[in-house]
Amino acid sequence: MVDERSSVTNHFLSAFLLAIIFWNNIQCSVGKGLIMDFSNRFLVKVPKNLPAQMTVLDLSYNSISELQISDFSSSSKLQVLILSHNLIGKLNFSVFQYNEDLEHLDLSYNKLQSLSCHPVTSLRHLDLSYNNYVDMPTCLEFSKMLKLEYLGLSARRIQKSDFSVLAHLQLETLFLGLEDLSEYIHGNLPVFNTRSLQIIFPPNNDYQVLPDLEINVTESLELSNIQEAQVNDLRTFLLKLNKNSTLLNLTLNNIQCDWEDFIEILQTVWESTIEYFVIANASQLEAPNSIEFKYTKTSLKALTIKQTTLTTFRSDAKYLLELFSEMNLTALTISDAGLIHMLCPSNSSHFTYLCFSNNSFTDTVFQNCKHLTFLEKLILKSNQFKKLVRVSLMTSHMASLKYLDMSLNLLQYEDHENKCDWGKNLVELDLSFNKLSESVFRCLPVNIQMIDLQNNQISSISKEIIELNALEEINLASNKLTSLPGCGQFRNLRFLNIEMNSVVSPSSEFYQTCQGIKQLKAGHNPFTCTCELRQFINLQKQGSMELVGWPDAYVCEYPDYLRGTLLKDFHVSEVVCNVSLLITIVIIVTVVLVATVSFLCIRFDVPWYLKMMWKWTQAKHRIRKSNPEDLLPNIEFHAFISYSEHDSEWVKNVLIPNLEKEDGSIRICQHERNFVAGKSIVENIIDCIEKSYKSIFVLSPYFVQSEWCHYELYFAHHKLFSENADSLILIVLEPIPAYVIPTRYHKLKALMAKRTYLEWPKEKSKHGLFWSNLRAAIYVKLSSNEEERAFSLS
Repeated sequence: MVDERSSVTNHFLSAFLLAIIFWNNIQCSVGKGLIMDFSNRFLVKVPKNLPAQMTVLDLSYNSISELQISDFSSSSKLQVLILSHNLIGKLNFSVFQYNEDLEHLDLSYNKLQSLSCHPVTSLRHLDLSYNNYVDMPTCLEFSKMLKLEYLGLSARRIQKSDFSVLAHLQLETLFLGLEDLSEYIHGNLPVFNTRSLQIIFPPNNDYQVLPDLEINVTESLELSNIQEAQVNDLRTFLLKLNKNSTLLNLTLNNIQCDWEDFIEILQTVWESTIEYFVIANASQLEAPNSIEFKYTKTSLKALTIKQTTLTTFRSDAKYLLELFSEMNLTALTISDAGLIHMLCPSNSSHFTYLCFSNNSFTDTVFQNCKHLTFLEKLILKSNQFKKLVRVSLMTSHMASLKYLDMSLNLLQYEDHENKCDWGKNLVELDLSFNKLSESVFRCLPVNIQMIDLQNNQISSISKEIIELNALEEINLASNKLTSLPGCGQFRNLRFLNIEMNSVVSPSSEFYQTCQGIKQLKAGHNPFTCTCELRQFINLQKQGSMELVGWPDAYVCEYPDYLRGTLLKDFHVSEVVCNVSLLITIVIIVTVVLVATVSFLCIRFDVPWYLKMMWKWTQAKHRIRKSNPEDLLPNIEFHAFISYSEHDSEWVKNVLIPNLEKEDGSIRICQHERNFVAGKSIVENIIDCIEKSYKSIFVLSPYFVQSEWCHYELYFAHHKLFSENADSLILIVLEPIPAYVIPTRYHKLKALMAKRTYLEWPKEKSKHGLFWSNLRAAIYVKLSSNEEERAFSLS
């Protein structure tokens, strides 16, 4: 007996697939509408204030028990409403009277017992299955739902009148869940006119529903929960299908039968009009030593056997395998069947599609098989293949093979192994989830266009591989790559998937050779956000390459202070990253700075001041090194006079006589009589300035033209600041126009602007006051030793 839960599960999967198909049909109408998902939120009622623009609302897996008109009255654009797996006990369809665009309504798996109908004429999909109805939940208003394409029903009792309201509907799919059937009278099942019919029978044999099954225009039929006692009824039903039958697709889920029943069903289908036959979740089938099957002319194109174990414990597996290998079909699928081998057809086969996924096939399958020349698609995923070379040799005789799926195996390839020999027309290859290293690139089909190598152990792509000029798409996700590879051997590559590797930054070769890529999927890598990444980020900004998953999947991992930062938010200056530009800017700034400093030096005569400072330093150094008796630490003169040679006559005949007089109270230091022989001029100037209480400068146009006068002014000004003394006295003998003063005399300009100076009056009546002021300014009492020393020097 099949577990009842299995049938429910299968129904759920079927309903889910149908929902996907329906969803694809309404995607165009939903467009970019607002989707609201409130599933699994422990809600007890419909949320309030739902957006008016909402087109899809999912309220499944909650505890909602009641629906009101106000719940959806403001959602005038609602198209899809999913209320499955709740606790709704009563329903009045008038709650949807304001939802004129509602197309999809799912109320399955609730507690509905009663139904108050109101025609929702826009509905295309209505699922009322798996509720608490006793009778089929149909009403007269259903006949007005002319757009209805899918209807899901279930009940505990079936009456012939239950389906009369559906007679005028052009249903695409009708689903009947009869697992809970507790009352049925023979003949109550009507003739169905739907294009697709799905029925889940009750798990017990008390109610014989299958003998009453009749179809008219049905093209696709799916029957679930067929017990062993019902197999004969199934065969009878199939035998009733004449050559004019419209049935093309038959699926049997959860069927209990032995090998003989299986062969009889298969033989009956083989001789019917059915083109596509699926057996899923059947009981374990053990093949005998001899199998009789008539390969008569058939309409069958595709046979699928899945989740059904085929065993040969007490027989030769050859007979079982021959049964399938000799079938003259277009497509054959045997998955999850526990097979360890499959024979090559003994004659040229018409197979274009073969799928043996989730078995235990090894490298010996189809070796030297030359009778699969029409095979275009071969799926061998989830088996026990280990040698990629053997797989390539397997395909070498499959002249028409275009697609090969070898994912989820144990495949490896080493450099020392023999060369691979693939089918010449193989263009798409899936080698994902294996144990392949970078050596795999030496063993790929030359004409391959798409290859999936995700979840392997590839750490690099060598340049020494064959050129794959036809390759357009490659998937290298979840490997061990540390940088974006180049495309030197893949000149026509258009799509590259390298997400979830260890890529920190692209290689330089990537930018040079991968310019033809249109889409790059490189998210979820530990990017190092430095200058090297700027060009990669610009790929998206410039639109030259689409970064799939941008920006959320592209995040900085290093350095630590940028961890978690999106690459789109990472910014670094062009100057920092461009070494050539940085050097150029440094050179330009240096040249400008040197030029500016040079101009300022020339403009303000800085070399002259440096020269003066050097002479001052040399003189002071020599003075410190001289003998102690040569040092005169105290003031000896009242004033030192600095003047131009052109003004010497006025100084000698007017200035000095009027200051010194006969009483000797004021002593003047003059270079002609007080400079010490043997010392340099600079040393004498410094010595006289330091031994004088004041320094008198006789200013005239000739003064500013004298180099030595400038020296004396410079040193006197230096003393002014070094000793914090008011020791300068300026006498303007003749007016000095500003334009006459050279640039390097800016100190003189500053002194004349800030300090009070004496002007030599032309009127004789003012001379007395002039001399009085000047003598008062320079007079100070000198010590007797200084007086004697000054007298002896004079």
